[in-house]
Amino acid sequence: MNRTLNVVRMQLVNRATYIWVPLIVLGGTVVISLAIFGLISSNGVETTMFGGGAQAPLWYFLAVGVQALTLTFPFSQAMSVTRREFYLGTLLTAALTSLGLAVLFVIGGFIEEATNGWGMNGYMFRLTWVWSQGPLVAGLFFFTLAFLFFVVGFCFATIYKRWTNVVMTLVIVAIALLLVAAMWLIGQLDAWQPVLTWFGSLTPIALTGSMLLGSAVLAAISYGMLRRAIA
Repeated sequence: MNRTLNVVRMQLVNRATYIWVPLIVLGGTVVISLAIFGLISSNGVETTMFGGGAQAPLWYFLAVGVQALTLTFPFSQAMSVTRREFYLGTLLTAALTSLGLAVLFVIGGFIEEATNGWGMNGYMFRLTWVWSQGPLVAGLFFFTLAFLFFVVGFCFATIYKRWTNVVMTLVIVAIALLLVAAMWLIGQLDAWQPVLTWFGSLTPIALTGSMLLGSAVLAAISYGMLRRAIA
C-alpha cells in the first residue's frame, strides 16, 4: 500500500496536469459562460439559460488519462515500481482528482441555486436533469464522468504503449465503424424512436451506474495490456 501511495505522490509531482490545468480550464469556461449569460441578459431576453462550457474540465480528463501513462510509466519502471502498483496508484490519483472536481461542481450548483443563476438565471453546474435526484447523485455523476474520461484516455494510451500507434489507429477506426453500423441497424429497424425514448427514460443514477460499469471494464482491459506494455 505504501508503494501504491508513492505512485500517487509521483503522479502529483506533475501538478499542472492533474490540478492547475483543470482549474484553469474550469475558471476560463466559467468566465466565458458568465459573459455569454450577461450578453444575453443585456439584450432583454428573460429566459432560463443553460450552458455546458463548465463541463470542459471533464473532457480534459481524457488528456489526463493519456499523460498519466505516457509521461510517468517509463519513469516508474526505472524506479522499480511494479506495473500493478503503478496501475493502482494511477487509478487512485484519478479517483482523488475526479472527486475534487465533482465537489467543485456541486459547490457551483449550490452557488447557482442561492444566487438564482448568478443573478442572470443562467446555469452551468446545476443542470436540471443531473440534479433531479439531489446533490449527492449529481456529485456522483460528475465524479463518475470525469473518472470514465480518464480511464478511456488511459486505455488508449495503454494500447499505444502495447502495440504502437498503428494498432491504436485501427482500434479507433474499428470503434467508429461499429458506431456507424449500429446507427445503420437502428435506422433499418426503424427503431430510433424506441432508442431515444429509452435514453430519455434513464435517471442520473442509472446512467452513473452504467458509466461505473464501463469504467470497470475499461480499467480491467487496461491492466491486462499494461502488464505487457513496453516502457
